[in-house]
Amino acid sequence: MTDTLGIIGSGNIGGAVARLAINAGIDVVLSNSRGPQTLRSLTDRLGPRARAATPAEAAAAGDWTVVSVPFSAVPHLPADALAGKTVIDTNNYFRQRDGVVAELETGSLTAGELFQRYVPGARTVKAFNTIYFEHLLALARPATAPDRSALPLSGDDHAAKKSVTALLDRLGYDTVDAGTTAQSWRVQGGSPAYVLPYLADRRLPWPLDPGKPAGAKEIRTALEQARIRP
Repeated sequence: MTDTLGIIGSGNIGGAVARLAINAGIDVVLSNSRGPQTLRSLTDRLGPRARAATPAEAAAAGDWTVVSVPFSAVPHLPADALAGKTVIDTNNYFRQRDGVVAELETGSLTAGELFQRYVPGARTVKAFNTIYFEHLLALARPATAPDRSALPLSGDDHAAKKSVTALLDRLGYDTVDAGTTAQSWRVQGGSPAYVLPYLADRRLPWPLDPGKPAGAKEIRTALEQARIRP
């Protein structure tokens, strides 16, 4: 039986992960807040392995569920449908977009910890939040490639991490364990592991940068440089 990836939030990262999944022979069920009918052009581009649904349907259908929505939309996720699921949290908090969230401003919680509170029955793993979506597509490599990149992941559930590691391997990436959900500040915006390892020229805006491979050793070094929690 073919594995299925549910996606809640089908923008840049969600769409990029969908493309990598389809390339790997995984079916995808895409959703957004506006309804399945608004995803017709995307599913047409992705081909017969992709279909559109509601967020709850995408959650129910997936062997894994990628959540890639603005942080302000996290409280509106279908928590019941996500209960018991391996959920990949790709989110980053930006106060200019999401409004001020007191717990995240003070650092009393990481964005990953607050995300988990909104989906209490889910087995969450934070991944895909440290790379620009065009680089995510461009840098995917087969397992035998010498220039394969690695992505950090954080979470508290060992089995869920193992499952997501296997998924990322199929999508074209090695992984580096960045610790627990409480330690996921090491992969939040502004950290050394956030976007920078995958940039070919840090003087260029991200959309103009062609991207460069960053292997597990480089990602581990970046994580080690994030020594103080903001």
